Amino acid sequence: MKTAIEIKVLDARLHEWGLPKYQTQLAAAIDLFACIDQPLQLQPQEAAVLIPSGIALHMDSLDFCAVILPRSGLGHKKGLVLGNSVGLIDADYTAQCYISVWNRNPANSNAVITIQPGERIAQMMFLPVVRPEFKVVDEFSTTSQRGGGGFGSTGV
Repeated sequence: MKTAIEIKVLDARLHEWGLPKYQTQLAAAIDLFACIDQPLQLQPQEAAVLIPSGIALHMDSLDFCAVILPRSGLGHKKGLVLGNSVGLIDADYTAQCYISVWNRNPANSNAVITIQPGERIAQMMFLPVVRPEFKVVDEFSTTSQRGGGGFGSTGV
C-alpha cells in the first residue's frame, strides 16, 4: 500500500547526509538524523534532551500517524533510548518532529553517549489509525473467557 505523505526538509544538511529513507527493501521505518550543530554528550540518567529531526510532516489523514522509536542497536549496545519511550506524531501536527533522547545507563557507570551531528539516532514508522465510535454501557454485551483477569492471570 503506497500513500503519499509530504515531508518538509527544515535542515538543509539533510540533503548532504541523506534524506530519511528506508535502509533496506523490507525495513518498516525510516531513520531520523540528529540535526544538531555540535556533538552532544548525554550523561547517564540525566534528563532527556529534545533533538531536532530536521523534518516536518503533513499527513492530512485520519488514517495515519507516525511513531518515533529507538534504533535497536543504539539502545542495546550503548543505552540510548527515547525519553518518552515512543513518540507519537498525530496527522494534524505539521511542525518539526523532535526526538527525545535519554541515556539509560546507570548513573555511576561513566557511560557517556556522544551524539554527532548527522548521526542516525531514531526511526519513524507510519501506522494506520483506527478511530472507533464509543458506546457507553452499564454492562458489556458479551463475556470473555479471561474476563477481568490481568497481571499474571494467564500465567507468569
